[in-house]
Amino acid sequence: IPDAEEIGVKPLKGDGDFRSKECIELLKEADIVVTNPPFSLFREYVAQLIEYDKKFIIIGNVNALSYKEIFPLIQNNQLWIGASIHSGDRKFWVPDNYELNAAGCGVDDNGKKFIRVKGVRWFTNLDYKERHEDLILYKSYSSGDYPKYENFDAINVNKTEEIPCDYEGNMGVPITFIDKYNPDQFEIIGLGIAN
Repeated sequence: IPDAEEIGVKPLKGDGDFRSKECIELLKEADIVVTNPPFSLFREYVAQLIEYDKKFIIIGNVNALSYKEIFPLIQNNQLWIGASIHSGDRKFWVPDNYELNAAGCGVDDNGKKFIRVKGVRWFTNLDYKERHEDLILYKSYSSGDYPKYENFDAINVNKTEEIPCDYEGNMGVPITFIDKYNPDQFEIIGLGIAN
């Protein structure tokens, strides 16, 4: 069996904090970053990847789409949702000493502890074919079904599947629309509320 050095893995000398000098030097060497960053530091981690102009596939929470630091990247086509995980419900294994005191926790058949996290997505800046597939629209517009906003010239669409096929104006859609967003078919013009 080859050792870590033979297959190109370098053991860390520090604690592995992505902000450390050691990790930044490793980042500079990387072509593509694939990881699960701490959700609480997601904004800072993405900013670092953008600063160093890295290609990446990372796991994050769907709520990150509405962060004031993240949404402009989505809007400007610098970041998008990756393929799969559209259900958003995933298990993450935790250390044996982790307290399982919340809903969605458990122990698998092999005795490994896990927590289940909802709203998980891949975030990436690597393009893929499915991202450019048109969303099939079948509903017709009627003013009774699509009320206009009081404070913005747009109609409200409650579900992505209900986007009308014959409406050319602005629409307010749920944040989960981003799962189906095709930049060749739609233009993102803004976000209602950003965190």
